[in-house]
Amino acid sequence: MANDQLRLIALDEQDLEVVSSHLQDAVVRVGEMAYLPSQKRFAAILNRFNWEKATKTAANENERRRTALRFDRVLGAQIKSLRPSASDRVLSLLAVHFEPSEHPSGYVTLTFSGDASIRLHVECIEAELTDLGPAWKARSKPQHPGGEPGSADA
Repeated sequence: MANDQLRLIALDEQDLEVVSSHLQDAVVRVGEMAYLPSQKRFAAILNRFNWEKATKTAANENERRRTALRFDRVLGAQIKSLRPSASDRVLSLLAVHFEPSEHPSGYVTLTFSGDASIRLHVECIEAELTDLGPAWKARSKPQHPGGEPGSADA
């Protein structure tokens, strides 16, 4: 793995917030997400916008990266406003959030544009984000009313 590729492990809520910030505005096809009940796993392949580089470089140097996201110890999954059969539908990931229940279990919600979401019932937070290859130039930088992600205005 190249030095500029990201690899993060999330084992608690704070870790998951970091993962969420790196995945904001990632795009994913419905067909590139899967819940595997026999393995207690949810996995997705996304194209994430590289926010850590975007804040340091000129606008014409924005980039995206192919990224794997995995949640283990998943007990169940619920979907809202999306059909697994619409495998070519592209979603924009807005946030990943944890809602605790009986410690250490809870619910991880992946919230997408268009009011779509995936809610994972997890034994505990156990997630991994791994960049899979080289970056490519992004066509544009995602826009957010009120400021950049991670800024005091956002």
